[in-house]
Amino acid sequence: MISAFCSRFHWTAVLLFTLAGLAVAPARELTAFELIPEANRYVGEHARDKVVRMYSEKSIGGLVPSVWQVVYYDSTATLKATRVKFGGGKMLEVKRPMNLLEPFTGPASPMDRDKLQIDSDKALRLAMDEPLLKHVTLKASALELKSTATDGLVWVVELWAAKAGHPDLNTSVGKVRISATSGKIIQRDLHIERVN
Repeated sequence: MISAFCSRFHWTAVLLFTLAGLAVAPARELTAFELIPEANRYVGEHARDKVVRMYSEKSIGGLVPSVWQVVYYDSTATLKATRVKFGGGKMLEVKRPMNLLEPFTGPASPMDRDKLQIDSDKALRLAMDEPLLKHVTLKASALELKSTATDGLVWVVELWAAKAGHPDLNTSVGKVRISATSGKIIQRDLHIERVN
């Protein structure tokens, strides 16, 4: 009788701790492509889905960025752009850049969403899997999705790694350019010597 009670108590405790863990587990960050339908809600109908660029700020406390900017082609704006900023999957601000000091590269053709096959999470994994990075401790990343004349739709992934002997400090170890249509590595510009 006592052992049956203890067994039931044990499983009840396990269940409660599991549920409590799920309740406080951090939510998964939205990928860049998952943010587009969210960002569409904050721009006019004439600009919806007309994304010309997406970029994140440098991630904090992990490798997955939580702050993203979605830039739309907007024919009614002065510089033909509207930018929607997200933090942790929530809209933070909507802005129409008024000068070239804003993080905007000028009017561009909207990206063909049907050609976009590689989302930000996969681009980050592909960059992190570079053999040259195997022996460094990666700490942060920043990603940018843009259209280029030479390579088409590309992800530019910048990575930061812990400094040798100073794990609380990190330094940029370079960038990896990845095709957003095929996942092929286009260019590696990595400098792991910077961790020393």
